[in-house]
Amino acid sequence: MSSAERYHRHRFPIEVVEHCVWLYYRFCLSYRNIEEMMAVRGVRVTYETVREWCRKFGALYAAQLRKSRPRIGSKWYLDEVFLKMNGVQHYLWRGVDQNGVTIDILVQPKRDRWAALRFFRKLLHSAGGVPRVIVTDKLRSYAAAKKLIFLR
Repeated sequence: MSSAERYHRHRFPIEVVEHCVWLYYRFCLSYRNIEEMMAVRGVRVTYETVREWCRKFGALYAAQLRKSRPRIGSKWYLDEVFLKMNGVQHYLWRGVDQNGVTIDILVQPKRDRWAALRFFRKLLHSAGGVPRVIVTDKLRSYAAAKKLIFLR
């Protein structure tokens, strides 16, 4: 289906439709927030229209974004950082490949073996494969989680 056929009988230009759908899926905004943002730009579109566009074109745009996403490398760097949220200490776990592409991020209240195991599972699920090399900061919970995951 060509671009002209896909947008046939829509009142708004292709760019407006694509921008609204992109805003919804990229930034997790509500339909009403997008309606307000477009009104600031001088485009009068209702939240119901944005909802219909997201229903109709969302899967198509998601497939295009997946194709253009960079491939994840085979060497992963893992690290965790201390955060304070509302006075409570949490840990931000982050996985990056050798090209600097962020594989996944996870915020958890603990930094034990089970937290590392959950992070590994999330990384493996989002990457869709097992890395050749994993580089860590020698935290013991990483080694324990690696044993649990890779011995199965």
